[in-house]
Amino acid sequence: MEDDLELSNIEQVDSIEQDYANDDLFNITSWGADMSFRELISMYDDDELLKPELQRKYVWEKAEASRFIESILLGLPIPSIFLANTPEGNKLIIDGYQRIMTVYDYVKKGVFSKDNKTFKLTNNEKINQRWRGKAFNELNEFDQKKIRQTTIHAIIFEQKHPKESDSSLFQIFERINTSGKILKPQEIRNCVYQGNLNSLLFTLNKNEFWRDLFGQNEDARMNDLEFILRFFALSDNEIKSKSDGQISLKLFLNNFMGKKQNNSKSFIENKRKEFQTTMEFVFENFGVNAFKNINSENSYLTRFHPTIFDSISIATNFVINIKNLKIKLENAEIKHKELLSNTEYKVYTSSRTTNIEHINGRINLACRILYGVNYE
Repeated sequence: MEDDLELSNIEQVDSIEQDYANDDLFNITSWGADMSFRELISMYDDDELLKPELQRKYVWEKAEASRFIESILLGLPIPSIFLANTPEGNKLIIDGYQRIMTVYDYVKKGVFSKDNKTFKLTNNEKINQRWRGKAFNELNEFDQKKIRQTTIHAIIFEQKHPKESDSSLFQIFERINTSGKILKPQEIRNCVYQGNLNSLLFTLNKNEFWRDLFGQNEDARMNDLEFILRFFALSDNEIKSKSDGQISLKLFLNNFMGKKQNNSKSFIENKRKEFQTTMEFVFENFGVNAFKNINSENSYLTRFHPTIFDSISIATNFVINIKNLKIKLENAEIKHKELLSNTEYKVYTSSRTTNIEHINGRINLACRILYGVNYE
């Protein structure tokens, strides 16, 4: 039911993602290591221990955080954390962020993140009287040392091959993260593929024309971010140069985000310009219904349609940014509805939507019917 509510603004097509297999993804090694909280705090300060971008907020309540600190002071076993070595030699927190940040805030900052007040353990009967209501600097020296010296077991993953990417991290995060909810693919990409391209998606997601076309409210599960990524990836020459075959959209988007050249300054600036000019042109010519389908009475529906979006946006970008054609559309709504009514276009946008022939086919029809050019 929750997912239905989240996707209520998005038309569902038959591109339900299937799991994929790739031998490279599992060419990884893992090992266990006991790491002291002193070490983890130092690594976090030195930007060697990275929190996933997804986990921007600390979510534990004071009582939960206090009980965790008390468990350390009592010498009770605490759950393992999962870390992954990144190609840059840092460690990404896959699971355990709340535990690490609880100790960091208590020991180093002295401030509880949820309320920005002095971090004192809760003053109730659930906390041992020795530590009840105390901040870290109010503990005796022995207890302070105990927290710093306490070790937590870390399971560390590293991709051995291919060295030039971190493709396995997506699979690891997808399978191991225990944050309490099943993460969507773009939420995981946001954690794993940190860099200029990921930052660009967040910037472009606030573009005023895009918000008018997709919907004013940013999607809590990052579906809107994935559509921007889809706009970039499906216009890539790797798709355009092929005539047939099936892609796993999840894997294709992962690989696109993971390519180092796709995080270069020149690439980012080029894609920023392409998206902004495309969304402005589409909105000014087709209005808020640009990425919506029509019903049998030729009236626009209310939901954003993924494959209508990728075909019209990529076709528009091809014409105005790649071919640099000066287009002045007349009868834009008539042409738009002609495209949506086209029998072949309906097939390309509703069935086998991740088939390369259908991807290129719907983009080509959008080019021809809307702008009178071929997608080549």
